Formats: sequence, C-alpha cells, structure tokens
Amino acid sequence: MPPAIPLATYRLQLTADFDFDKAAAVVPYLKALGITHLYASPVMKARKGSTHGYDTVDHSQFSPELGGEAGFARLSEALTKHDLGLIIDFVPNHVGVHFADNPWWLDVLEWGQASPHAVSFDIDWDQLAYRARGGVLLPILGSSYGEALERGDIELRYDPDEGSLSAWYFEHRLPIAPERYGEVLRMAVKEADAAETEPGQRLLTLAARYTGLRRPNRKEAPAFKTELKDIAGAADIIARGLTAYRPASDRPAPTLALHHLLERQHYKLGHWRLASSDINYRRFFDVNGLAGLRVEDPGTFAATHRLVKQLIVDGRLQGIRLDHIDGLRDPAQYCQRLRRLVRDAQGNAKPFYTVIEKILCEHERLPHFAGVQGTTGYEWMNVITQVLVDAKGLAALDETWRQISNRSPRLSPYVKEAKRRVLETLLTSEFTVLTRLLARIANGHYSTRDFSADSLRQALELYVLHFPVYRTYLTTSAPAAHDRKLIEETIARARAEWFAADEGIFDFLRDALTMDLLKPGRPPHSVPRVRRFALKVQQFTGPMMAKSLEDTAFYQFHRLLALNEVGGDPASAGLAIAAFHQAMQARAREWPQGMTATATHDTKRGEDARARIAALSEIPGEWTSAVARWKVLNAPHLTLQGSFRAPSATFEYMLYQTLLGALPLEGAVDPDFVARIQAYALKAAREGKEETSWLNPHEAYENGVKNFIDRILDPAQSAEFLDALHTLARRVALLGMLNSLSQLTLKATLPGVPDFYQGTEFWDLSLVDPDNRRPVDFAARRRALTSLEAPDWSDVITSWPDGQIKLAWARHLLKLRHQLADVFAQGDYQSLGVRGAHADHVIAFARRRGRAAAIVVVGRHFAPFTQAGREWPALEGFDATVDITGYAAAGLAGNELPLVQAFRDFPASVMEARAAGAIKPVRQRLRA
Repeated sequence: MPPAIPLATYRLQLTADFDFDKAAAVVPYLKALGITHLYASPVMKARKGSTHGYDTVDHSQFSPELGGEAGFARLSEALTKHDLGLIIDFVPNHVGVHFADNPWWLDVLEWGQASPHAVSFDIDWDQLAYRARGGVLLPILGSSYGEALERGDIELRYDPDEGSLSAWYFEHRLPIAPERYGEVLRMAVKEADAAETEPGQRLLTLAARYTGLRRPNRKEAPAFKTELKDIAGAADIIARGLTAYRPASDRPAPTLALHHLLERQHYKLGHWRLASSDINYRRFFDVNGLAGLRVEDPGTFAATHRLVKQLIVDGRLQGIRLDHIDGLRDPAQYCQRLRRLVRDAQGNAKPFYTVIEKILCEHERLPHFAGVQGTTGYEWMNVITQVLVDAKGLAALDETWRQISNRSPRLSPYVKEAKRRVLETLLTSEFTVLTRLLARIANGHYSTRDFSADSLRQALELYVLHFPVYRTYLTTSAPAAHDRKLIEETIARARAEWFAADEGIFDFLRDALTMDLLKPGRPPHSVPRVRRFALKVQQFTGPMMAKSLEDTAFYQFHRLLALNEVGGDPASAGLAIAAFHQAMQARAREWPQGMTATATHDTKRGEDARARIAALSEIPGEWTSAVARWKVLNAPHLTLQGSFRAPSATFEYMLYQTLLGALPLEGAVDPDFVARIQAYALKAAREGKEETSWLNPHEAYENGVKNFIDRILDPAQSAEFLDALHTLARRVALLGMLNSLSQLTLKATLPGVPDFYQGTEFWDLSLVDPDNRRPVDFAARRRALTSLEAPDWSDVITSWPDGQIKLAWARHLLKLRHQLADVFAQGDYQSLGVRGAHADHVIAFARRRGRAAAIVVVGRHFAPFTQAGREWPALEGFDATVDITGYAAAGLAGNELPLVQAFRDFPASVMEARAAGAIKPVRQRLRA
C-alpha cells in the first residue's frame, strides 16, 4: 500500500493523445524514479477535444476520450500492481457549458427556473433588460444577433429520435421550451400544407391538447415528446414545415418568426462581446464557456461528488486536488462536507490527502480548512526562487527597468491600473451585479436610501482596487479577526482616495462587507441580500486579482521574469537566508504535508527557464550591457511608424529574457523554436493589454512583433546578435543549471511533499501554456533512468546539457526520501549556522525526527565560482563551514562540515546523519 501522505507526486496531463492506457504505461517508470503517487489532471468527462480537462461537462462519468471506465480500471490496476497511489485534480467550481454536451445546462436552457438543475448554477435571472421573463444571456455569437439571424446561422431543427425541437448555432444546441412546441407544430403543418393529412391532423390534435400557460409542463413533456416522435410521417412534415422559421435577408416573415420564437425562450442570444457587460451567470474568470457551480447547494454537491465517493469506497483514489477553491461561495463549508464524504467512504482510520489550489499573496497566511493538508505549492515555489536570486543584483535590475520603462520598479501601480482596466472591460457584468445588489440593500432602509447607486458603485470600485489579496473567507456568521482587519484596512485606503462627501458611505460599505448590518440593534436590512452581497464579493475579488495580477501586470512588469510567477511578487527584493529558515520552520509546524511545486501546468515558464533567468541577478552589469548592444543590433528589425513601435521597448526587454530562458542548450535555433517564441509573444502581448489584447487585437502591432522575432532569430539577418545571444546563453545556462540543482534539492528536502510536473526530470525550458503541455518523451527518460542505476557523477557533470544530471539527482534525492521517510515527512526543520567569507552562498539545514536526521547543504549565487558562468564551479574555492554541532554522519569528524567536503562531488549535498540526542518532535497539526 502506498503511504497515506505521499512521499513524492508526479503530475500527468491527460488528453485524448495521452489517455489512461498511456498513463498506465509510464507507471513502472514513475515507480523506479521514486514516486509514490500519480497526480492526474481531471479525469471526468470534459468537452470533446479538451487539452486540460477543466471544462468538465459531467462529473458522474469518466472521460470517454481518456478511455472511459474501462481505461480507468486498467490505470488503477497498474497503480495497484506497482504500489502507487492516485491523486486526481477535481473541479468543484465550474463546468463547461454551451455546445451540446452538458445535460444539466441544456435542461436549464429548456426549462429555465423550473429545471431542477437551475439551483446548481449561479444565474441572476432577472438581470436581462427589456424582457418580460427572466432568462440567461448566451454570448456565443460571432457577430451581432441581427446579422447571425438574417444570415441563417441560427437554425431551428427537429430531432425525430427525441421528439424535441432545438435551435442550433453551429455546434451550439439551444433547446426550445416545450410550452412553445404547440405554436411551432401548427406553423409547421400550415407551411407544409399538411393539415388534411392524417399525420398533420394528429400533429394539430397534439398541439391543441395542452392549453394554458407553461404547458406542457415538466411532468407532461416526456409523454408529449414520446407521442410526437411516434406519429408516423411527422418528421417529414416538420422538416418541410420548419421552412417557416428559416430566415434570410430577403425573407422577413421567417426571420421574424424565428426571432419571436427565440425571444420567448429561457435564454437570450448575443454577441460574445456582450459578456463583459451583460452576462448574468457566474463564470470562471472571464471564460464564457465555463459556468460557476453552486456546490453550496447540498443536492449539487452530492451529484457532482458521487463518482469521487465511489472511487474512495473502492480504494482506487487516495487523494484529491481541489481546483480554484477561491471560486466557491464558502470554501470552509465545502471542505467540511468533503471531509464528511471521505469519512463516510473510508472511515476515519487514515488521512485522505487533500490539497487546494490556493494562491497566496506576499505575507498572506493560509486559512485552515477541514481535512486539507495544504496547497499545491505555488507559495513555496516562489520562496525557493526568491532565496536563490541575488538581492544585490536586483537593485541594479531596478535601475535597468526604470530606464527602459520610464516607470518606478514598484508593482502596485501596475496592479491598480490593471484592476481598473479589468473592471472596465472583462468583469464589468459581475461588478454590475454587485453594485445593483448593494444599491438594493441601501434602498431597503430609510437611513441609507440616500446613498446613490452611482456613489455606491464608485465606493465599491475603490475598495476592489485597493483589496490586496485574492479573497476573504467569511461564512454566514461573523468574520474572523484577520478578515475583519483586512476589510477595515482596505476601506481606509479606499476612503483616502474618495474626494466626494463621505457622509457614512464607506461605513455602510464596510458593514455590508462584514455583515455587521445584520447585528442586533442596527436598522433592519434584508438578511438574504446582505449575506449574498458579502459572499459574492468574495467570489468576485479572486477572479479580479487573477486577471489583473497574473494575467495583466505579470505581462507588463518585466524587471526580472523569474519572479513573475503565480503567487509571486515581481518586485521582490529577494529573500534572506534567515527569513527563508523562519518560513520553513513555520511550515514544518503548520503545513508539513502540503505540496512543494517548482513547475505546474499553470506556471508562466518552465522551472529551469526560470532558474536561468534568475541567474541574471548574479551578472546584472553584463546583462544590462548585453541588452544595450542587442537593442542597437536589432533596431533595423523594429516596425516603426510615427510613435508606433513594434515591439515596444519593454516588450523587447521581455523577449530577450524569454530567449535566454528557453534557448535550446544544444543545436541551432530551428523553425519550431521560432514558432514557439512567436506563439508565446502573441499571448504575452494580448495578456498585457497594452498595445493589443484578446478583446481588441492590434493586427499591425502583432505582425510587427512576429516579424521582429522572425528576423532576430534568422542567421541570415542577425548573425552578430545570435552569436552574442548564444555566448551569453551558454553562461546563463550553466548558472541556471546550478540554480536548478539547488532548486531541486530544496524541493525534495524541505517540509512538504515534492511534486514533479511531467517531463521536468530533464531540463524544462518550456513557456506558458500551451507550450508547457507538449507531449513528453517518456521512452527517453525511461532509457536514461535505466542507464543511471549507479551514476558516475563526473560523467553526468561533464554531459550536463543532456539533462541526465537532473534525472540522476532527482532519483538520488527520492531514494533518500524513501530511506528517511519519517525524517522528511514528519521531521522538524533546524537551520544550521554557516561561517566563512562565502557563508551567504550557502543554505544549510537539518531535518530531524528522533535521532534520525538528514543534513542538507545547498549552494546559491554561483557566479563568483564559475567566472560568471564560463566554467564548472571551482568548489574548492568555497570558504564556508557548516556548524553541525549535535549531529554525526559517516565520514564527518567534529562539529564542522567544510563546504569543500560537502560539495566534493556535486554542488549540493544531502547526507544521512544521527542526532546526538532525541528531541521531542514538533507537534504538527493532523488533518484527516
């Protein structure tokens, strides 16, 4: 049996091209590597052709494209045979909608609020303007509604197998409400001139049977459809008769007929651009095709988690990763329900490994949720990066960025501007829902009714602009002290920018956000509305921060791209070793079982590309000089027209960092690499929303960027630049490789569970998705692992560009984790003192449980020992000694470990040791 808490996880991205069977085929390799748990991307039925699985359309079944139930069973058998556990990525927050594959969504479109599934979606039914009945906006049209209608893009069809009517917009199915079937059948019989035929008469009789509003109703509709499809000859009549609804620009009557029919449905069709201002269902961020689920509804929770529970009962699931926990209305309630489900399924004898995708901002602490062992590890990835960058070099890079951008190297102005842009474009509709609700609350009592809707909107906007993290975690009860403090501090910052008369508007907003409006003795306000407002604001600020920070500011602020990572601070001043040790000691106490990631499917660049770019902080002067020269060399390749410049100066600076991070270690630049950089540049430019964007693409700018990349990577046009690029890249690659080995060592030995993203046991020079989801050559990795059974470290060091050094070191570290499982899984963390001229180049600590221990020594800032990346580090030049008082290890005498000895064979060291005396283990919070 695999351990309940993993020793190491390995993330696989499952697709139609890499399904359950192909995942099963790599299980023996993962076992040999030292992995204890396969960590799979979502496995439930997703949209056909999905490359990620996050667009789940049916939580009750496995993805047919991945192999269905039979394929999953084969994967499960392979895992059991090799004693590996399974962790799946689960999506509770949203589902894929539109198209024709989500049965719940189709039912809601057909029946509106009468659908039993309507409660599962977060729809504001009464928000659509100029309609007598509620409905949901469907922003799926590629043109205006009028154009799509007159062109005949929207077509009414009859399904004789179901006895149902639907409008279709290309691949999107739009069910017709059964209460409208009667009028359609009458029109069809008339158009087909079939009133005197037997099937025509039977159709008219059926159409006349149900009178009154909303009939046939949900109870009557199945019999109606069954009778309809059983009428012999009906399908032919209806097919001919639907000509009455076949619009064209020169056929006004059928156009109006179809329009009037569509206007009487539980939905309203619209251009996709309407989504930002008019959409009335909660989405995942600004993705129209992903609708938010209300898992706070007990029935929705039970239905979406039925398969998960059965897998736990069957012993085929040992852990779960919860996607986008911040999208849920009440994450604490959700986690409590999930823990009860797990206990019902497997009892309470052992923990069920549960981690959440939670992005923590700088200095933010993770709330404790029932049954949760920690996060997926973004925060620790950034801690590792920040301790490896050279803080002294960052100060020089600040000045470089200031000169290139003509802006201060502070991130907060970028984020605030980005938030304002996102509010005005991408998330306007969600913000409008909140402001309307706030205005209704204010209007509910005479003491607050004079707060105008416009003033409330401006006040709430200032609050959102100044809100510093992703969300608070209020429940229906009073807020926790840290949430109250966060709200009050944000209100104070917002109030400081308010230039109109205050007259209590910010006090009212604060009391609505904290739900203090509902306290006894206060003027009465609607309890459901206040609670709904406070909890919906929490669901809004998360997407707001994500779109503004990760998907906008990170693509504008390019001072050092290694720091532009999910959950990171691009303006970080680095992390001192003492602060790093404090963070790890706190983690060992509070979250010793969460994941430690260095790459995921969502990271902005591969872990080794990031390590390379981080090395620029060690040679800032040479980097700045190189950029100055490159800008001169590549100036002829810019697209210039008046004040127009493609790429912009800041974007050009970003491209040079990207090239150094991703440039192949061996061989010339090939067309595939050029295409990858161009695809990345297009995404980066649009995400940055400066010269172009997804909403309003600037074709001339985008073509200018594409041509610039083409030209500077063409040896015929840019030989001098490419020679200079490769010269610096070779040096940065060596420094980056050393950073990578330090990063890998820290990941495998710090408190937490090391997670390996697919393929990263070789060098990972990938870019943001979809580049980081390219197929992995597992056969090559399997062969390499076999050949490295007993590695000769001098050989793998000599051939380090082939990546086998990283694979060998990863396997070595994982072998140690197995040998010292209790030490790494449950041991405490003790920093070790370092003395000597180069003490600041060494991170040293011990992991200890009882008398068993491991001593870890990791180098950083290798530039002085490599002639700035020109040669393998002269490790004998390290003037530093680690104080190992209280520990003994083979080959060590006394209380000192000289770095020359620790780094004798390798620029990092992990050695088994014994503590002089057992100490009482730090009490860790247990989560089952």
